[in-house]
Amino acid sequence: MAVKSDKWIRKMALEHGMIEPFTEKQVREGVISYGLSSYGYDVRIADEFKIFTNINHMVVDPKDFDPRSFVDFTGEQCIIPPNSFALARTVERFKIPRDVIVVCLGKSSYARCGIIVNVTPLEPEWEGIVTLEVSNTTPLPARIYAGEGIAQMLFFQSDEPCETSYADKKGKYQAQDGLTLPRL
Repeated sequence: MAVKSDKWIRKMALEHGMIEPFTEKQVREGVISYGLSSYGYDVRIADEFKIFTNINHMVVDPKDFDPRSFVDFTGEQCIIPPNSFALARTVERFKIPRDVIVVCLGKSSYARCGIIVNVTPLEPEWEGIVTLEVSNTTPLPARIYAGEGIAQMLFFQSDEPCETSYADKKGKYQAQDGLTLPRL
């Protein structure tokens, strides 16, 4: 398995629709960077958020998730409360090839402020918009910026296609079109 370069990512995005919309070079001026990098792709965060709250005194349960645990927010900036998190989604839609796995990592500009994006895989033949969990690990409110970079996707290609892909398994998050809450 090998990490893929910017040439491979560009070709797969432009010829096979692996990333849409696709930004061919890194955008940096006045924003947290996004777009194609040397060995990955920096995704943007959209302007819709679900901010975790405990106003309803709910128990967080991945088998029986209550959407009242979140407050919906749309805007150019999102303030995440201290020691809390928000769900968000990427601007970009992905269509992962059968012989590729993608790992999503948070950007260092946010990590250096205590804002962490959960590490998550995009499995072979998964497609859709990525739901991200953004944690504020600090005792202070934290600001994140819609339309700017939030995480980097690293692409790893195997020397052979997997036996069972995410599409084959009919994965529960296949083809998600927006910010998606936990499912059982």
